[in-house]
Amino acid sequence: MADLDSPSPARARWPRWLRWTVALGVLLVLVLVAGLTTAVVGVRRSWPQTGGELSISGLDGEVRVLRDDHGIPQIYADSTHDLMLAQGFVHAQDRFFEMDVRRHATAGRLSELFGESGLETDLVVRTLGWRDVAEKEVALLRPATRSALDAYAEGVNAYLEGRSTSQMSLEYSLLGITGLDYQPEQWTAVDSVAWLKAMAWDLRGNLEEEIGRAVATATVGADRAKDLYPGYPYAEHAPIVQEGGLVGGVFAQDATGAGGSLGRPPLGDPATVRALAGVRAVLAGVPPLLGQGDGIGSNAWVVDGDHTDTGAPILANDPHLGISLPGVWTQVGLHCRTLSSECPYDVAGFSFSGVPGVVIGHNRDIAWGFTNLGPDVTDLYVERVTGDTWEYDGQQLPLTRRTERIEVRDGEDVELTVRSTSHGPLLSDLARFADEDGLEITEDGLLDQVDDVAAAQDEGDPAISLAWTALTPRPTADALLALDRASDWTSFRKALSSFAVPGQNVVYADTEGHIGYQATGVVPVRRPGNDGRLPAAGWLKETDWTGEFVPYDALPSVLDPDSGIIATANQAVIDPTRYPPYLTSDWDLGYRSDRINRLLAADDELSVEGMTAIQLDDRSAIGEALTPYLLDVDLPRGYYSDGQRLLKSWNYQQDADSAAAAYFNVVWREVLARTFSDELPSVIQPDGGDRWFAVVSALLPRGKNPWWDDVRTDDKVERRSDILRDAMMAARDELTALESPNAEEWTWGALHELELRSSTLGESGIGIVERLFNRGGWEVGGGGSLVNATSWDARTGYQVATAPSMRMVVPLDDLDAARWINLTGVSGHAFHPHYTDQTDLWARGETLPWAFSEKAVEASAEDVLVLSPEG
Repeated sequence: MADLDSPSPARARWPRWLRWTVALGVLLVLVLVAGLTTAVVGVRRSWPQTGGELSISGLDGEVRVLRDDHGIPQIYADSTHDLMLAQGFVHAQDRFFEMDVRRHATAGRLSELFGESGLETDLVVRTLGWRDVAEKEVALLRPATRSALDAYAEGVNAYLEGRSTSQMSLEYSLLGITGLDYQPEQWTAVDSVAWLKAMAWDLRGNLEEEIGRAVATATVGADRAKDLYPGYPYAEHAPIVQEGGLVGGVFAQDATGAGGSLGRPPLGDPATVRALAGVRAVLAGVPPLLGQGDGIGSNAWVVDGDHTDTGAPILANDPHLGISLPGVWTQVGLHCRTLSSECPYDVAGFSFSGVPGVVIGHNRDIAWGFTNLGPDVTDLYVERVTGDTWEYDGQQLPLTRRTERIEVRDGEDVELTVRSTSHGPLLSDLARFADEDGLEITEDGLLDQVDDVAAAQDEGDPAISLAWTALTPRPTADALLALDRASDWTSFRKALSSFAVPGQNVVYADTEGHIGYQATGVVPVRRPGNDGRLPAAGWLKETDWTGEFVPYDALPSVLDPDSGIIATANQAVIDPTRYPPYLTSDWDLGYRSDRINRLLAADDELSVEGMTAIQLDDRSAIGEALTPYLLDVDLPRGYYSDGQRLLKSWNYQQDADSAAAAYFNVVWREVLARTFSDELPSVIQPDGGDRWFAVVSALLPRGKNPWWDDVRTDDKVERRSDILRDAMMAARDELTALESPNAEEWTWGALHELELRSSTLGESGIGIVERLFNRGGWEVGGGGSLVNATSWDARTGYQVATAPSMRMVVPLDDLDAARWINLTGVSGHAFHPHYTDQTDLWARGETLPWAFSEKAVEASAEDVLVLSPEG
């Protein structure tokens, strides 16, 4: 049964997959019997051909694929059709297994590959209907976008043609030995578009905070819950856009007041839910393909020529996402040999395997980078359901119903009835599968947690529905390819007008010297009485969305600001006193953005190297706030004061070799646990991110605040000094056990390791199999809510949980001088030289040269593959 004290998962639910111990044990015996040579041949069988010539069905002309010494492909073609087809083929060469698993995940069909262990995910995804929405979105796309998607699919299918699964990946070979009889289906445009649903889900905004507020309010009361969810500190941490406002419903950069009439609904007082731990468990059933949590964010900034050593703009970006193997991104260049309206692409950057085009990068005219805007585009509604009807505005209305059949490998099919109100699907219906399918939710448990919402009346059963903008089909895919073709500020903004979900901050620079920023996304306008901060009463009409959305032209944007600097790190977009439309209340609280702005403003001769150094900045804001209090604690001399002595000379930097950083972070974790674990249920225990920086910083000056008291001790009222002292002594003991009795030998990197794990067979639970696919042991610096955001979760340990998934720096005067690095490598094949060949460089803070011009690409090429039309 899910309850308030059910443990939070240390990572995604996927570790429960693939428990075929006996079959995989047989495989290992076969490998040993067959000998090393046979094993090596089997591993290499799926590696891509990267040189020579291949005949490819569907091509109209010859295509060249040039790869550098890290295997990064640059593709040259004479038509958009051939360019996208070749990208599909190359993506499939490098990462088809990843692509195939992704499309099964986004279609709610993991159980077909992995049996009952994939069922929980499939139930949630089918309930949300990702695939159905994607199919409808494909029909909305512009003809040019649809043609590119179809050409990309042709390329993937050309790769599949005539290949056995063992020629596609080692994973298929292992799954075959477990008895999987499987041949991949043909790739389609819907497979590509459906991946955008996963991206929207993982970057969906404040749904966790909405649940957390409800749980906290029910647990400690509304007043004390406010301590745990502080507002954005506009006076201390500047928002992204610092000029402009609405004029007649359109954002105007030179406006001086709030203006406009869209309105921000006041904080209402909807009925709250005592505990939504059950719903939280339902949502956790969706695998985080990009990553979730407080560590998910990004840095992106751009400066104009007045701040650089060349007089030209420089743009930098490093998205912070979940760590995986292979990584989220794969690098690529897409080049039309002759630019024309029929073939308009000359672009390079970071792409998603399975999706045509470049998501983040630059073309010959402009560069762009993304960070998550995080608008509030999801709301939970507590509904009164009776049979197949639900209450709304005093009436009983019929629930919408559809049936999904889920095929389960080595098991019986599961039939799922999805019921919905006008708000969205009923997530609580998933609870009825708990007993038979091993979910961590039971119907009684879930409904017990929400029954007080319906206490005002005795009629009807409470249930929980989800309203989410991504469940309405919209042509976001149009934006990605239009962005690749954009050539100036006007075409850049026009491209982003189709970018519906997830809402993003997009920074811009061009070769003419301009810099800019545009907010994107479809953001609902709410009625007074529902500001999205808490689950709402679904039977009340006044809690509904209005059906209108903040117009694209009303979203904040800026071109060439007076400061010459635009820095985005998920902080507030704009001060609400100047901007009425409600975007969200749950911004990142601005510790990273404040540090970035300070570093950028301090140097008016920034270089590519200087920008990279800023990306690696690891100064700890909570270290700076908490350390003075730790130095005032009276500790026993000797053993227990060793760590405190380290802090006396600490510069608040969290590099991998720092002993002081190691001690501080262990103390920080102990402080959080000792301050909050006695009163907060595990589902809202502190993870140590930016919100907890603000919470603890506000508590520190108040030494007798009730939060410091441990309510489990009847004979004592603890104060701040007690908690800090106990935390420091416990940290000393823990570091002695984990690293060394000699404090000088401690290092932060020894605790803060990066482990890259394959989300499929790498989570099999069988050590020798996991070692085939997983890689680890990188000791790194940084930390949560630092610019170098290698975040860790204080609830589970010190290992890196999310990280910069890539880093790029682009000088607009010389695109061949740009630098980039990926967290892993371009290959998804275990043991391939490019599986993790960029990770060592990434961990050391190094980057790779990013050749763009044809001359530079030719000079850097190590392999050349010619793709020719078949016949």
